[in-house]
Amino acid sequence: MYSPPGKHGLQLHFHLRNNDNINEDPFCSHRWFTHFYVVSVLWNGFLLIWLFRAEFLGGSLPSWIQHMHHAPGRDSQSEDSDSEHFSVLLVLLLLWLHSCRRLAECLWTSVFSNGVIHIVQYCFGLGYYIAVGSTVLCQVPTDVRNGKELSVQICWYHIVGVTMYIWASLHQHRCLVILANLRKSKSGKVISLSHSIPFGDWFETVSCPHYFAELLIYVSMAITLGFHNVMWWCVVMCVLFNQALAAVLSHEFYQKNFSSYPKHRKAFIPFVF
Repeated sequence: MYSPPGKHGLQLHFHLRNNDNINEDPFCSHRWFTHFYVVSVLWNGFLLIWLFRAEFLGGSLPSWIQHMHHAPGRDSQSEDSDSEHFSVLLVLLLLWLHSCRRLAECLWTSVFSNGVIHIVQYCFGLGYYIAVGSTVLCQVPTDVRNGKELSVQICWYHIVGVTMYIWASLHQHRCLVILANLRKSKSGKVISLSHSIPFGDWFETVSCPHYFAELLIYVSMAITLGFHNVMWWCVVMCVLFNQALAAVLSHEFYQKNFSSYPKHRKAFIPFVF
């Protein structure tokens, strides 16, 4: 049971349904996952441009963003640092790059089955990708430079976070390529939409390494924010529960449908769960 890893947290999980049932309830094609990343690229790109202008060009964020920004109570902080400003800008950039990569993979790598998703899950997914970028922006200290140019201060946790982000992203892409190749010929032509047992890379230890990589990507962003951002750790926990649930269901599907499925594989976290 394969579904794209970019669903992230805050989404409801529905079992995939066959197209025979699509007229009974409000369902839409599994291929519509691509819409999530289109929205994410556009929305987070918009936020990134506004934040870049505010931090480096002396601009200001739109009033509606400032109202949204004050909602979590950031203005209660007494001291703002350049490293905190840069952390938020860097995480928003990483989130946008992640969305760009996932969009490219949906368009040119992944081979979607004929399954469908519930319209509620679809709408929730669209809302999630808008909310997660807004959550990052809300972490900017409330002074937002006041016309002063940002002095970039690269800290050790920026390096650790970005390194982990790149590492997890590379493995996630490799795993998605492995899944896609199960349905393609050597020439790259799609020859089947059926499920097969994947092998290679992190698939040797877990059934859903692309979900595990998704969790690591969000953890890397928490590290980039300096470890202490409680709101983002809440996002990480949502991603953890969502991806773990999807991984367990996929793991059970493999075990039920393939008698030769490797018994040593875990569902989600290598050697643990």
